[in-house]
Amino acid sequence: MSYKIYSFEKLDVYQAARKFKIDIKKMSSLFPKEERFDLISQMNRASASISANLAEGSGRSSNFDQAHFTNISYASGLEIIDHLNTALDLDYIQKDEYEQTRIKLDGILSKLNALDKYQLRNTNTLKKKM
Repeated sequence: MSYKIYSFEKLDVYQAARKFKIDIKKMSSLFPKEERFDLISQMNRASASISANLAEGSGRSSNFDQAHFTNISYASGLEIIDHLNTALDLDYIQKDEYEQTRIKLDGILSKLNALDKYQLRNTNTLKKKM
């Protein structure tokens, strides 16, 4: 038995976001237990939102709607920057781990930005906003 591979699963940015989500889970699992319902939860939720919104947006019928979800993914990435800054400020992560994570995230954000522009400029399937 085989299953269908959906178009979003083939996107480089989706694959990168999946890996990044796991990196964040592993990183945050080492934070103090008192952060379980605060910073850990926030970081895991925001990192999961990147790939989840790409998946959800792919099911939308217009490029405008798809771009909306890509933009939400982008915003979740920016939210993670704030959480990483907090983790660094509280000495939960070291500077080198922070920098490596930011570099990965910058790559994802760049790809999301390019995807958003493509979705909005692709007028062949773009429906008019009501």
